[in-house]
Amino acid sequence: MEREHNLVPEDKLWKRFLYRIIYRSDTKLGKLFDVILLSLILISTFIIMMESVPKLDKKFHTYFIISEWIISIFFTAEYWSRIAVVKNKRQYIFSFFGIIDFLALIPFYLSFFFPITKYFLIFRMLRMLRVFRVFNLLDFMNDGTVIVRALRNSSRKIYIFLLFLIIFSVIVGSLMFMVEGGRPGFETIPQSIYWAVVTVTTVGYGDVSPITPMGKFFAVVLMLAGYSIIAVPTGIVTAEMRNKRQNLELVCDRCGNEDIDDDARYCKQCGKKLA
Repeated sequence: MEREHNLVPEDKLWKRFLYRIIYRSDTKLGKLFDVILLSLILISTFIIMMESVPKLDKKFHTYFIISEWIISIFFTAEYWSRIAVVKNKRQYIFSFFGIIDFLALIPFYLSFFFPITKYFLIFRMLRMLRVFRVFNLLDFMNDGTVIVRALRNSSRKIYIFLLFLIIFSVIVGSLMFMVEGGRPGFETIPQSIYWAVVTVTTVGYGDVSPITPMGKFFAVVLMLAGYSIIAVPTGIVTAEMRNKRQNLELVCDRCGNEDIDDDARYCKQCGKKLA
């Protein structure tokens, strides 16, 4: 995940000044701006949730609308300011935080044409990720990066596991359709597959249950298998995270390269001998 402080400010003095406030939090104004921004995100999210309550929306609808307009105008100005004060504008727009900022803003304008889309403003909560930067908690962000890398590197194994799970659920669902003989909840194979997926994932809504002895036997087998199956992706990701954490502990002192093999004696990027 790319950090915002890798962006380069424009040469004009006022743009450099705004850049320091908007993108940095090492000054009083910068810290104040970030705190105000995070506070408005929380207020906006609270308003969206309260609007979904009919009694509150009827009583405070006007206040909710005015507040949404004020907050959204502020976010719009802030978004365009972020673009205006950096040289590498494209880099910000298509960065992680740039996309999040856009998604947090666009539902407000879409709601003029499709009113229901205003509830997508809840995506503004993703902007709370900036709290790690504001309060100097970037180590937590690094830990998040480890998780993302682990998920990406173990994705092939997880895809294979999901394919097996889909095949298993289709087979069991089809068998249940035949065993239960079209009883409620098992009238079709897709409905039976729905029951199989709910059961094997240990969700167990309880809205559908087998009646026949053979159906109950299949249900027992599926529920016991669910406890074993659900541990598989957890083990895959955990093992990958452990490997990544060990690799991240090896860092080149000269260039900061973190992609270092366990048995490496020299940095593959700059050639420095590793300690």
